[in-house]
Amino acid sequence: MKYKKLVSILLFFLLLFGTVFAQAGANRKGTAGAAELMIPVGARGISMAGSAVVDAVGVDAIYWNPANLARSSHSFEVSFSHMEYLADIGVEYGALGLALGEFGSLGLSIKALSIGDIVKTTNEYPDGTGQTFSPQFVTIGLTYSKLLSDRVSVGLTANYISETLDLVSASGLSFDIGVAYSNLASVNGLSLAVTLKNLGPDMKFDGSGLLVLADQDGVKRDPQYYKIDAAGFALPTTLEIGLGYQYSINDVNMLQVASSFTNHNFYEDEYKFGLEYAYNDFLFVRGGYTMMPELDADYQVYGLTAGVGLNYMVNDVALKFDYAFRDVDLPGADAQHIVTLGLGF
Repeated sequence: MKYKKLVSILLFFLLLFGTVFAQAGANRKGTAGAAELMIPVGARGISMAGSAVVDAVGVDAIYWNPANLARSSHSFEVSFSHMEYLADIGVEYGALGLALGEFGSLGLSIKALSIGDIVKTTNEYPDGTGQTFSPQFVTIGLTYSKLLSDRVSVGLTANYISETLDLVSASGLSFDIGVAYSNLASVNGLSLAVTLKNLGPDMKFDGSGLLVLADQDGVKRDPQYYKIDAAGFALPTTLEIGLGYQYSINDVNMLQVASSFTNHNFYEDEYKFGLEYAYNDFLFVRGGYTMMPELDADYQVYGLTAGVGLNYMVNDVALKFDYAFRDVDLPGADAQHIVTLGLGF
């Protein structure tokens, strides 16, 4: 009974905070910063159109819903993922999870963007100065998750965000909070999940790149360096509600249906749907689709998603391979391919 009250209170505050942030950002769509927080990771979740907030477990759940880290069937997991993103940007992601008995589970994750070298330009040299710089975008997360009962789990991730663009940089903290409830309403296989992601204070760029050489009006002295005070930018907070159902056809065939609703504080709402077929817990075939009814169809970037997965046991070690394909509707942009490798002990 005490767990039900705790979960009810937590769900209430998640929904309340999500509503407040959505209303606060209603007139500021497209102006949030730290956009790398919104780049999904993990082939399984992406192949199901991002609906994995309800059914991703173990280290796969750290990004989608930290509450489900504690639902891993392994005492230790590690996962590595690579995605070819837009404009030849590579997204590298690694995570590990450790089960610590009654204390709960801990997870560590790191996501980095591989952008490559960019030619420096100035007003005097618009075609380039002969120098280059390489932007660095890194997010490091620490996750705690615990099963409150056989049905209810909660989780929290604290993310350290670092962005460096040549001579300026910004850093900050964000938090992801999640709740997951399995066998909802005593229906076996029915699950509900709620997450509030990217919650944190504004970030601001600083550094020597903001120094400008200028004259001060009314003062007779040589030009001095003055620092521009950069404006702060808010994080892309989202509220996600997921509902899923797992149906066992027989002993070796299973279907997982997942759906989620995502409310953005700086973007239009998303409705995501995913389907996974599993054969003997070895072969997985997945698909998904994202709908954004409030956004004109010409501005919807992503279309159908699909993927496959393999889970092979060697003694007591689980070897996992997942692949995802995501269609991209942008001029000159190729479809995205995501590969994830994992181990479970």
